[in-house]
Formats: sequence, C-alpha cells, structure tokens
Amino acid sequence: MASTEKKKKTDSARTKVRPAGFPTREQVMDFIATSDQPAGKREIAKAFGLKGQEKIALKALLKDMADEGLIDIGPARAFHKMGGVPKVTVLRIVDVDDTTLIATPERWEAEGQPAPRLRIVERGKRGALTIGDRILARTEEAGRGWVAHPMKKLAKASEELLGVVEEGDGGKLWLRPVDKRIRRDTPISDAGAAKKGDLVLAEPVGRPPRITARVTDILGDPFAPRSFSLIAIHKHGIPHVFSERVEEEAVAASSLALHEDKREDLRHLPIVAIDPVDARDHDDAVWAAPDDDPANSGGYKAIVAIADVSYYVRPGSALDREARKRGNSVYFPDLVVPMLPHQLSSDMCSLRAGEDRAAMACHLVLDASGKVKNWRFSRAVIRVAAVLAYEDAQAAIDGTLDIAADDAPARPPTPSRLRAGELLETALKPLWACWALLRKARDKREPLALDLPERRVVLDDYGKIVSVAVRERLDAHMLIEDYMIAANVAAAKALEAKKAPVMYRVHEPPSRDKLVALKDYLATFGIEFALGQVVRPATFNRLIERVGEAEEKPQIMEQILRSQTQAYYAPSNLGHFGLALGSYAHFTSPIRRYADLLVHRALVGAYGLELPAPKGDIPDRSSLSGEDMENMGRVGEMISQHERRAMEAERETIDRYVAAFLAAHVGDLVEARITGVQSFGFFATVEGLGGDGLVPVSTLGDERFFYDEVGRALEGVESGDRYTVGQRLALRLAEADPINGSLRFELPDAPPQRPSFKKDRVRPGSARRGRPANVRHIGSKRGKHRR
Repeated sequence: MASTEKKKKTDSARTKVRPAGFPTREQVMDFIATSDQPAGKREIAKAFGLKGQEKIALKALLKDMADEGLIDIGPARAFHKMGGVPKVTVLRIVDVDDTTLIATPERWEAEGQPAPRLRIVERGKRGALTIGDRILARTEEAGRGWVAHPMKKLAKASEELLGVVEEGDGGKLWLRPVDKRIRRDTPISDAGAAKKGDLVLAEPVGRPPRITARVTDILGDPFAPRSFSLIAIHKHGIPHVFSERVEEEAVAASSLALHEDKREDLRHLPIVAIDPVDARDHDDAVWAAPDDDPANSGGYKAIVAIADVSYYVRPGSALDREARKRGNSVYFPDLVVPMLPHQLSSDMCSLRAGEDRAAMACHLVLDASGKVKNWRFSRAVIRVAAVLAYEDAQAAIDGTLDIAADDAPARPPTPSRLRAGELLETALKPLWACWALLRKARDKREPLALDLPERRVVLDDYGKIVSVAVRERLDAHMLIEDYMIAANVAAAKALEAKKAPVMYRVHEPPSRDKLVALKDYLATFGIEFALGQVVRPATFNRLIERVGEAEEKPQIMEQILRSQTQAYYAPSNLGHFGLALGSYAHFTSPIRRYADLLVHRALVGAYGLELPAPKGDIPDRSSLSGEDMENMGRVGEMISQHERRAMEAERETIDRYVAAFLAAHVGDLVEARITGVQSFGFFATVEGLGGDGLVPVSTLGDERFFYDEVGRALEGVESGDRYTVGQRLALRLAEADPINGSLRFELPDAPPQRPSFKKDRVRPGSARRGRPANVRHIGSKRGKHRR
C-alpha cells in the first residue's frame, strides 16, 4: 500500500513538470499500436512534436510505462504493447497444462481484460515449483503468448491467510491462523461480512511488521462436518472441483463398451477384493490356486486384477490433464478428494461385487520357494465374487467368524461376513496358501520391517467423532500388501524386458548425515551403530531385534523411519531400498495414483494391448503418448510433490480430529510419551491416539533446567529430574485446539491454568515476548535468565 502511494506521488510530480500538450499514456499506447513502422523514442517525439525538456519528460514516461508492463522494447529500440505484464513481476502459479506450469500476475488491475496466463520456463533444478507457489519472474513475449523465467521463489508468509475470526479487547477482530506453526495472530483491517467464529480466507495488507488481514472469502463454521478437511484443502491448495468439461468426459467414458470379445474372460474365477471396511473405492482384487503344471510341484498361480483405468482415461483428454494436475487422491476421515470424477472412481473403475468390470490382469506363477517364475499381463473382464473387509477375511481364516463372547450378542451377519464364510474354501484358503510362498521370498530378501501404528478416525452419520484409535494390523493386511508388491515388481520387469518407459517408485538408501544422526541418537540408549558397514534394510531389522520389546522400541523405530529418504517417482531406476528390490513400479492403484496410470499405459503399448474407443469424441489411444514419454521426468517430479502435499494435508487433518476428540478431556490426566525435547520444553504424544503437544519448560517447576542437546533431554539443575525422548509419563491435558490441531500438556502437579487459545499467542505490538532462540540451556517457571 505504501509503495502504491509513493508511486502515485512520483507520477504526479512527473506530470507537473510536463508541459501542456504533452501526450498521455493512452495517446502513446495508441501511437505504438497503430504505427506502421517501428516506434522508438525518436519516432514518438517526432509524432507529438516534442523538443528539449519535453524529450527528457518523454524518456521518463516511457520508463514508467515499461516498468508498469504497458510497453516493452524490442529490436531496433522500438516499443511494442506488452499487455500489462511488467518485465519483472510477482506471479502466482495457478495451473498446469500438460507438464507446463501456468502463472498469472498476482495483481491485475486492467478492467475488462482477463489476467494473462504465462508459461513457466524452469531452468536448473526442475520440479522445484508447483501450483500455489509465488515467484518473482522475468517475463517476455514468445510467439502468441507470454513466458516467465523464475528468478526466485517467494516466501509463503505473504500468501493468502486461512484462519478463524476472533474478537479481542474493545471488539477488535483478529485472525487466528489454522497453521499451528504460526504463533502470531493478525489484526483484521477489513472483515467484510465475516463475524466472530467464522473460518475465512484473507489476504495480507501492508508490509511487515504492520501487516493486517482483509477477508476475501467466508468458508463457514470451522466446527461443522467436513470443515477440518476443508481447512486442509484450502491451506494446501488441493484442486477439489472438477470442471464441467471433465465431468462430461467422465460420463462419456463411463459408457464405453467393455470389448468383452477382445478381453480375456476371467469371470469364472472367484476373484475377491479385500479392503478396509471404510474403503471408498475398490481398485484391486486377487485370486490364487495351486499350479496344475507337474513341472511346478508345490507352486501356485495367482492373478492380481486392477481396474483398467487407462481404458477410460485417455492421453490428451481433459480427464487426463485433470488427473495429472491432481497427481493422486487425497483421503480425509470425512471425505475423499478423488483424482478422477466419481462416475469413474466410485463407479465404473471400482471393482464392485457381482458386476462385470474392465481390468488389467497380472498373471503370476510362483514356485515352491516363493520365487516368481514368470508373469504376463492381459486386458480382462472380471466379476468380483465379493468385497470383503480385512477383519472378516481374517476371521474366516482364523475360524472365529461367528464366535462371540458368552455375554455379548454375535456380530450382525453383514454381506461381507456371510460371503467370507461362503468363499473360505474356494477363494480365501488358496490365497493364504499362495501367500505363504510370497512370505518365504519376502523373508529371504529382508525388507525394512517397521511396525508403526496408523490412526483411524471413526465418525458417525452427522460427522461427529465416535472414536480415534490405532488400526489393528492383521495378516490379511500383509497378504494384500505382498500380492500388490509382487504385481508391482512384475510390472517394472515386464516394461524393462521391452525396453519401454517405466515410472519407477524410487527409494534411495539413507544419506550419511542421517545415519550419523541416528548413530548419535542410538548412543543415548547405549546402542552401538557402526557407520562403516554396508547399510541394508536388514541392518535396521537386526537393530530392532536387539532392542526387543524394550520401552523405547516405538521411538527407536520412529527414528529409524526418520533416517530414511523420502520415496519419489522417476523414470530412472535407483531401486527401492526399503523393500529391498532392484526394480519397483506402482501398478496397483490407477484410480488414485497417476503414476500407476502411466505404468498401465506403458504396458498397453509395450505388449500390444490397445483397445480403441468406439466413440469418436474419445481419443483412440490408451497407451503412452509421445508427450507422456518425453515428459516422464517432469511428470514424476510433479506427482511426487502432489503426493507429499496430500500426505501433509491428511496428517494435519488427523491431528485436528484428535484435538477435537480430546477437547472434551481438557483437565484430565492422559498417558503420554515424550517424542521430542528442546530448550523451551518437550513434546509428547497421547499413547494410542497420537497428536503432539508441548509441555513448556516454564511449567516444569521453579528450578532451572539444563538442556542436554546430545542426550536430547531436559534436566533439573537442583532436583536432577530428567525428561528425555521416549519416556512415558502421565500428563494433564491443558489445551486442545481443533482449529490448528495443537495440544498443550502440563505435569500432573503443576498449578492448572485456564485453557485459552490466545494465552500463548503473540500479537503484533504486544509487550509479551517468547524465549529468544539463542537461549538454549536455561529455562525457569518464572522466566529467569531470559535475554
């Protein structure tokens, strides 16, 4: 705002020194646009009869117009109309066209003209930018459009704000951010129609440190059903609305004939889908039977059937472009943001029981040792015999399907439970027997074995939280995982055999820096970890075995997980360290992952499995296009970014639900475990629920506490009380903030403090200050020794 006022004053001052009859901006623009010859400064001065000081004023005017993006200078020092895009300006990336990022000016004030869309030309490290990013860029005209060359990525602090409106002293409105990492409320200068308690989007106004918020959109009640997911969607810029064209293409694609005469007919096999009880879609199903080939005694045949999404989503279609832009589906406790419209993801590409469905089938033959002897892929038509819940399939195998406690009624006979019993002999027992062979092979290669809990939020029909609990880990889960892994390996090797493009799932070994940090961490438990050894997944498995069932086992497994690199998608094969596999690609979830769709297309092309669409308005080709092949690297980077975005959004939403669930228990004692220690306090998580919360060092007592950085502990100077990572203890829940998912704990004997979302927040201009970052060793309840 200040810069705008300064600019107006400068323009006004320049205008005053310009003589009467001096051309206006509009007159100069008209001359440049209509001139039949190159219009340089000399031609413009001559056209308006300017002399002496007037030429100096013209030079200043032309510079202003260029800075504002109205004109640009081209060959022979001639000016041309630029269309309102400054040569250097701030852009926001808003879309992706195939593999090219599209940006628009962050501020566009040309009335009646749509903001231009500029193609981003990235140099150096590719994939550093994604939708929602703000950049400072140099712009230029190229052909019929404009391109932008990024100069630097701008900080997110100046981006759109998402928060809840609160009322402070004197009725002043403040914006409380939903991001728990932001500890500063923002004063609201323009609330519009927003009122206290509303969840809103706002834009920052002014410059630090005097930034205020102007509300741009009211999202509603932050505690209404689905609001926690809505917060994550808006915060991370997740595309969640399909365009009318994409919806129309989905409807048209879903009516495509199956080409039953050209597909392998597998409808006679008792193929079953085994999924979570709350699964939103079913894109994989499995079948197994003893191999009847005498040369493979003790071996098994198996089929992993996957929804044939590539048949419905063709390269170059609007459906395809939208799926690539999203990269993956995002799963929240209360809703799913699908990669594909519901006509496909929940209907034609979902393997429903008793309905004919198009599938890509991976046929496997295993020998008695569990080694995959051979494989082949076919386009097939299947009819799933049943969709079973993991728990029901497991109960059928365990023989506990109908057993209930003497004092409790039997579980109701759901369709899943009934079918699990009916298919026990024909489908489930052969699947488990074949899985025993797969487990042999898995145990031999020794992949990384980290048994870390997964939280599950259960909601009722009204969106209220019923429970938050850790998902039970069953053999049925591992069975499906091993079948999927076998199919993924087969897909990668099948494409390698044809020298076809592969979108690999890459997981590189841990870096030395992370291994050094792990060594230092393990040393605090008296566990040695040699850095000179060749590190394999089995190295970490042996380490976990040495820990046994000690109290610190969960946090040691968490630290081992943190030492691992993040998996990503790429067309170059660097192996999968965690699974101990040399070649690995994602094949089994094309409904929800774009990488899998690319693998399906590659298989179609490599093995001649093309099935043309019978409708003229749908592209005939369902295999990889030339553009797909050319841009595999760029697409891999994009979908890897989108995957990380989804994971962060899902994790934050779970944290908000956990905080909402615990809000009714503020003041209660909870069993917790310390997960991190810093100079300002320690972080703890509620056992069995998750959700991290802080115990400020100022609440630990009147004495001073020494921060042992190496031992990751806080130790009382006088009492010797020590708080270290992994320690279990009872804590009082002091605060639970569902809006940002944060918790705050206190020691059981600490004086209870009135819960307040504002108490520990710092507002601009407040005299209250937090602990300086450089004070790392001493803390006290009464704030002694603060600088």
